[in-house]
Amino acid sequence: MAVVSKYLTAKRCSLAGVAIVALYLFKRRLQGHSKDTLYREEGPVLKAEKDVPTEKAAVDKVFFARMLRLLKILVPQPLCKEVGYLLFIAAMLVARTYCDVWMIHNGTMIESAIIGRSTGDFKRYLLNFATAMPAISLVNNFLKLGLNQLKLCFRVRLTSHLYDEYLKGYTYYKIGNLDNRIANPDQLLTQDVEKFSNSVVELYSNISKPVLDICIYVLKLTSAIGFQGPACMLSYLVASGFLLTCLRRPASHMTVTEQTYEGEYRFVNSRLITNSEEIAFYNGNIREKEIIQTTFQKLVSHLHNFIYFRFSMGFVDSIIAKYIAMVVGYLVVSRPFLDLSIPRHQHSTHAQLLEEYYQSGRMLISLAQALGRVVLAGREMTRLSGFTTRITEIQKVLRELNHGRYERTMLSQQARETGEADRISLVPGSGTIVHCDHIIRFEHIPLATPNGDILIRDLSFEVTSGTNVLVCGPNGSGKSSLFRVLGELWPLFGGCLTKPQRGKLFYVPQRPYMTLGTLRDQVIYPDTVEHQRQRGISDQVLKEYLAAVQLEHILQREGSWDTQQDWMDILSGGEKQRMAMARLFYHKPQFAILDECTSAVSVDVEDYIYTHCRKEGITLFTVSHRKSLWKHHEYYLHIDGRGGYEFKAITQDTMQFGS
Repeated sequence: MAVVSKYLTAKRCSLAGVAIVALYLFKRRLQGHSKDTLYREEGPVLKAEKDVPTEKAAVDKVFFARMLRLLKILVPQPLCKEVGYLLFIAAMLVARTYCDVWMIHNGTMIESAIIGRSTGDFKRYLLNFATAMPAISLVNNFLKLGLNQLKLCFRVRLTSHLYDEYLKGYTYYKIGNLDNRIANPDQLLTQDVEKFSNSVVELYSNISKPVLDICIYVLKLTSAIGFQGPACMLSYLVASGFLLTCLRRPASHMTVTEQTYEGEYRFVNSRLITNSEEIAFYNGNIREKEIIQTTFQKLVSHLHNFIYFRFSMGFVDSIIAKYIAMVVGYLVVSRPFLDLSIPRHQHSTHAQLLEEYYQSGRMLISLAQALGRVVLAGREMTRLSGFTTRITEIQKVLRELNHGRYERTMLSQQARETGEADRISLVPGSGTIVHCDHIIRFEHIPLATPNGDILIRDLSFEVTSGTNVLVCGPNGSGKSSLFRVLGELWPLFGGCLTKPQRGKLFYVPQRPYMTLGTLRDQVIYPDTVEHQRQRGISDQVLKEYLAAVQLEHILQREGSWDTQQDWMDILSGGEKQRMAMARLFYHKPQFAILDECTSAVSVDVEDYIYTHCRKEGITLFTVSHRKSLWKHHEYYLHIDGRGGYEFKAITQDTMQFGS
């Protein structure tokens, strides 16, 4: 018995620090969360410092309003699978809390039986623990299953919603070429959506479970040691957590800045890989090394500052959440046991007091953990507000672009130098587009870039089906700009444009795009096999299109229309240009824009292609410097690059101009 008494005394001394450990766990959890917050996303490259959000992310009424709008996307109706997962997670959280309470009670009984040398009680409680393990494990894993499924459901909902807007019309083009508010839409649509979805679910879990734990443990502790103990702990932990959270606020901005510098560092490295051949020809390795080292040094300097900030916060953490917490812990735990006026303590044995003290201490630890998670939920919410701001921003930009509105925060170089922006009012979308078959008519249209550079003040000409036009002029004169306006990629700044519907106007660039997929997909793009069948075009007809551009050997070489390859690498430059012309024959548009699309094709093949286009009734707008092509056109449009242009019929005299 003396041995047991000595053991109990030692045990009591060790348990005197239980409350201190409980409070200290809160401090460690806060530090651990801070480390988790300083994540380093491996996302796509951030291209400039403007990627730093200009709008401050904060937990305020604006944040809650945004979250409400986003939740309507994530949970579209009361009866959906997301609501089912939310209820399932809530049920598992309740079950897990009761499992935790049972574990504390059963663990206390096991240790009490060991100290009291009660073999029967020890075996009974140990058997209870072994029997309950599968159920507890099942509850924990069901909870993880529900959380992961809900994260995936939210990501699917939000991704589908954003891509519906992003791939509507030409929005995916406009967001990068007409509007410069979103510098990295790829990262927003992929990583930020995933981070947002995960953060929403984690916040739901990190708030609901601790709140439930606090309610249960406060009730249990109140019956064991009175309400003053939990109240003191609650007050101190909330106050210290609020103070530390306020002191750590700069970490959010420093984290965003770190991601920006990391993005710039990845960007300069990716540029080196992408343009390695050109850099090698220029012997630019020394210059590229200087650029990379400068960018890396900027990142390192910021990381040094971040390290010193974390050092300072670690010092404050130790004072507030450790040493002062020790004093509070001693006061909280000792008060009910040192107060001899409590009747039940006057008649309790040493072992009973120890058992009650130990069980209360373990509950204090769990209460401290729950309180720490609730306090840190504010930081989770701050992190979530950052993702919410970014998701809301791309939603706003996509919505405005789909309604024909865009913003560019820069003034064009021409406007800055000449002050022309002050004298000419250019309103995007102020022109009129009229859709009509077999005609293209420009009526008093100012041809301008999205930056505001005036290329042609007043452009007017008309082309009907069957009249091929050769577009010529120096580089930078506005030839590509004309086609972007014609293809409705750029907005009209005035006048009236009459043209066929988008699907009846086809563009063939100098470097054709080869899609991912089969050999058939390269010819019928952007159609699918189902579209081909609906149009009643057989594979034999596709073979004739390849023969028309002298590419039938590719089908023979690959053996099947369903062969999949990396066609951008498999096909040579000339083969890709001819494949694009076969694609043109398949679609048979009313008008086609050929932008230097036969520069890598021999003259005889080019002559056959242009003859076949006329045979198929495809009217051409051609950009080319080859003299041999003038005979395939009836008119020429010459843009001089100084604001002037000529639209005239091609005659024997103008043939000399073409030479």
